[in-house]
Amino acid sequence: MNLCRADKVLLGGGAVMLGSTALFGTHLGLLAPAAGFAAVMLDGIFRPSSSTFCPTIVNGPRNGNRVALTFDDGPDPQTTPGVLDLLGEAGAHATFFTIGRYLERHTAIGARIVAERHELGNHSWRHAYWHNFYGTGTYAADLARNTAIIRQLTGTTQEPLYRPPIGLKSPALARVAHARDLRIVAWSVHSRDTLIRDPQRIAERVLAQIQPGDIVLMHDGHDLEGHHRRCVIQALPLILHGLKDRGLQSVTVSELLAR
Repeated sequence: MNLCRADKVLLGGGAVMLGSTALFGTHLGLLAPAAGFAAVMLDGIFRPSSSTFCPTIVNGPRNGNRVALTFDDGPDPQTTPGVLDLLGEAGAHATFFTIGRYLERHTAIGARIVAERHELGNHSWRHAYWHNFYGTGTYAADLARNTAIIRQLTGTTQEPLYRPPIGLKSPALARVAHARDLRIVAWSVHSRDTLIRDPQRIAERVLAQIQPGDIVLMHDGHDLEGHHRRCVIQALPLILHGLKDRGLQSVTVSELLAR
């Protein structure tokens, strides 16, 4: 049976609890293994870098001078074009983890991302807050819907990189990823640009942590309709200048991993 990692965890946890209950009785036998199993499950769900449920990419090779800037929740016509302008001026490349319903609405921006040798990634169709409660079929359909648009824009049948909304994972995602041979990407540096409103502080936070191989999380869009995150426009030039001073080159995630 070709089980995904999450199903192996579920079956293994169930077997341990059944065995412990048989040996020590219901109350004593369940207490310790249930607590341990709950900790494993919580780690798999809530820690973005966790590979408990499915292999998760957090960073690239540490040798060399490459890093990957990534932008989530776009494309946003008020922000993404400005981000692309800044990247172009710096000769930098990045990966854009797009929300499908926005990408469908702004395909011209998606086409520009591809034309300027950046990477389109999949960040779900809706970015719903209940996304992690989807069953396997619903999760597969949501993911495939955005993938279809990305493939149309890139002109390839390649499976785009995937970043789950909010970095949350579930057994349903693990099954879909296993079936599609999907590469899931988290991050090693979080800009906190969803909370910090000062562009200087955002840039300082990124540059204080950055090192070769890092994958940096930023946002060029917003999951809520009518909301925008424009701090990145002011923070990005400072970050790109800081990378240049450190001799670091911003590439797409796929380019980073190819090294």
